[in-house]
Order: sequence, then C-alpha cells, then structure tokens
Amino acid sequence: MSPKDGAFWKAQQNVLIFFKRCSTMKHIKEAHGRVVQSGFDRNALVVGKIIEFCAVSCQGDMNYALRVFNRIDKPDSFIYNTMIRGFGKTSQPQKAIHLYRTMHGKRDTFTFSFFLKIIAALGSVSLGKQLHCTILKLGLEIHTYVRNSLIHMYGMVGDTETARHVFDEIPYPDLVAWNSIIDSHLHCRKYKDALRLFSRMLQSGMQPDHATFVVTLSACGAIGALDFGRRIHSLVFDSEFGESESISVSNSLIDMYAKCGAVDEAYHIFSNMKGRDVVSWNVMILGLASHGNGEEALALFRKMLQGNAERPDGVTFLGVLSACSRGGLVEESKQCTDIMGRKYNIQPTIKHYGCVVDLLGRAGLVKEAYNLIKTMPVECNAIVLRTLLAACRLHGCVELGEKVRKHLLELEPDHSSDYVLLANMYASTGKWNEMSRERRSMQQRKVQKPEPGNSFIGIPGLRLEKGTIETSIARKERRGKWGDLYECIFAAPRRKEEKVT
Repeated sequence: MSPKDGAFWKAQQNVLIFFKRCSTMKHIKEAHGRVVQSGFDRNALVVGKIIEFCAVSCQGDMNYALRVFNRIDKPDSFIYNTMIRGFGKTSQPQKAIHLYRTMHGKRDTFTFSFFLKIIAALGSVSLGKQLHCTILKLGLEIHTYVRNSLIHMYGMVGDTETARHVFDEIPYPDLVAWNSIIDSHLHCRKYKDALRLFSRMLQSGMQPDHATFVVTLSACGAIGALDFGRRIHSLVFDSEFGESESISVSNSLIDMYAKCGAVDEAYHIFSNMKGRDVVSWNVMILGLASHGNGEEALALFRKMLQGNAERPDGVTFLGVLSACSRGGLVEESKQCTDIMGRKYNIQPTIKHYGCVVDLLGRAGLVKEAYNLIKTMPVECNAIVLRTLLAACRLHGCVELGEKVRKHLLELEPDHSSDYVLLANMYASTGKWNEMSRERRSMQQRKVQKPEPGNSFIGIPGLRLEKGTIETSIARKERRGKWGDLYECIFAAPRRKEEKVT
C-alpha cells in the first residue's frame, strides 16, 4: 500500500469511526458536513453509512436518506437494498417497488429478501408470485434467506398452501424455516396445523428457540389447547435457556394459560418472573379482566403504578377498562380515563371508548353512553353502537334504541344482529306490531342470520386436545435430544392411554 493509499484509508476509517458515535439526525447532519468538506461525499462506503442510519435507524429520516441517495451517480447493491429496507418501514412501499425496478443488474439475495418482506406487508399475492417467478429464473430459490422470506411472504398474504410447498421442498429445514412456516399457519388462523408442524419439528430433532415457543403458545391459547400448552411449558423447563431467562416466553405462557382459563397458573408464572416488561403486566391484567376478576386486575394495575415497574401504555389501560366493564366499576373507569390522558398523555382509541360504552350500558347509564359516543373525538364504529343497542334492549330503552339503530343503518344496513336486537327489544316491551315490522323488513332485505357457532372444550382426563392435534402426525424415527423429549412428553402419555384402553 502506497503512502497516499494509506493516508486515504486512515482518513476513511476516521470518518467511519465518527459515524459510530452518531445517535441522532443532528449528529448525522454534522457528520455529513464533514464528509463533504473532506471529499468523501462520493465514497460509496461512507455515503452508504449515512443512508443506513437515515433509512434503518429508529432515529433516522427517510426523506434525508432519499436526498442523499439522489446525489449518488451509481449506487451499489448495498445502498439500493438499504433504501428498499427503509421504504419498507415507512408508509411509502410504492417507492421501494420503483427502486427495485431501477436496479438492473444489481439485485442480489438480500434485495429479494427485503422486497419479499415489503410484499408481505402489502398483502399482494400477485406481486409475490411475480417476484417468486423472477427468483426461480435467477436460480436463487435455493438460498436460505430468500427461501425463508418466500415462506414468510406466502404466509402473510394468506397462501399457506404455497408456503407449505416451498417449505416441503427444503431437504433439511433450518430453525428459521420451521419458525416461518409455523408462524404462517398461526397468522392464517390454522392453529391446529401450526401445532402439528411444531410436533413434526420436534420429531425431526430440531431444537426450538424463544420464537418457536412464543408462536406455538399463541396457537395453544387461540384454540384453548391447555393440555398441549402444558407440554410445551415442560419443554421450556427442559430447554437449555429455561423459562426464567426469556421474558417473551414467560409472557406467552401467561397469555396461553389465561386464554385457556387457567388464571391461577398464569399468575403463578407472573409472580415468579425475575424480570418483567410492560407486556408482562398487560397480559396478566387482561387475563384477570377477561375472566371477571375486575378487582384483582385493578389491584395489579395499582401495584404496577406504585412500584414504578413499567410505564403503562394504551394496552394496559384497555385491560383496566375491560376489567372495570366486566366488574361494573363506573367510578374506577372514570379515574382510569382521567389519568390516561392527564398523566400519561395517551389518547384513547375507539377500543377504549368501546369499553367505557359497554360499562355504562351494563350499569344502565345508556343516555350517558350515548352522549359519550356523540362527543368522543374518534369516529364511532358499528361495534360500539351495537354494544349500546344491546344495552338499550337489556334495559328496555326503546326510544334511544331506535336512535342507535338509525346510526347503524348508515354504517351496516344488513347486519342481522341489529334487526334481532331491535325486534327483541320491541317484544320485551310488548310492541308486537313493531316487532313484526322489523322481522318483515329483515326478510324483505334477505338478511340471513349467520350459521350457529360451535364450542370445543377440553375435559381433564380425556385429553381431547391431544387427540385432535396429534392424530394425523406420522410416527417417524425420533432423532437427537429434542426427538427424545418429544417421545417423553408427547408420545409417552399416548402409549400409556393405549395400554389402559
């Protein structure tokens, strides 16, 4: 290396070291000024660092990144990919598509991986399949990053069949591929398939990680698979990292147990956590609230505030208001909404107002609930109005119910529940002619009631959850430590039952 080259390299390294100290856009702009003064504004590596901070960092500015990008004569693949990543994080994905189309000859595996994530966020099946065809033409489908991104993309756009096809073509799937395919089925609400895939993953000998447990426990909670969830809990204890070292896994366990009705087990995990984040408090408060333990939920919320454990967010207050609603705690809900805006500067959403309307309706304060709907700063939706209509029916407030019904006709004119609620309200007050008129109107508009729902419960001792989840899992040779754990925890109880029967 010549002295001139050595001096250039040293100057470049000093500039890059200076960039590492930057933590705000003000620092970056100052550094950019130095770059221009020192003549490095045409250096791809240095300019790439500026764009990377502006496009990817939480403190960045995508507009500034774009201005810097437009001054580059010949951007390289790294700069293009960074810009695509940045636009993927903003509300301007179309600009990422435009950049992709201008990248002639500079697309690499990272380009497709980043762009597939943007397509997944857009939910465009056709665009995803077009990109898949391009990947096949270039022979990049064998690349791990691209293949896993394809699975994720198809799952997010709702095409689990193609996601499964891509996954099944992998000879030896890695952990990211397993997590992607399980998460794809979870996203599409195919919870039993997600649990089957998790079981198949253990059978293959693959070791799950935190992300695997979080996704699979979410599937258990969604369908009330308590028995399966308890087995996953035992796997967590048998894992190398253990439950105590992962807040996210502990939070998922709390959520799963609460959704399955085992609130005591959820609280036991919460109480024994060495460290908690705001999600820990939220899932426990929501779990208590959803099972009618309003006073306990409020007590936990007070404990959270008194200990300055975590700063509550919008979800925290949603759980508290839900607890107030189920417990009929009107005054407590007013205090909650007061400190929500005054102390924590959190603006209530339609979900928060919906909880308050539900609470006031349950307490018989339907006029106060109606006034709240008229004065709240967010636009009301049909769900909140329907909640108030149900309260009017419960308390026999026909006149107000008719007003609410008129608002609902403007939003959702053909929703069967509205006709039924109003007709039942007329019947409960002896207004049979009005009830008949509402029923005839429903028939004339050909509004049909939805198919009746079905409930599924797991009865202790019968292991219904395991039967429905594992019946179609092929019995393959168990390999490795995690295959042995599967044998002990999942397969052993089945053999025991077969012997008894």
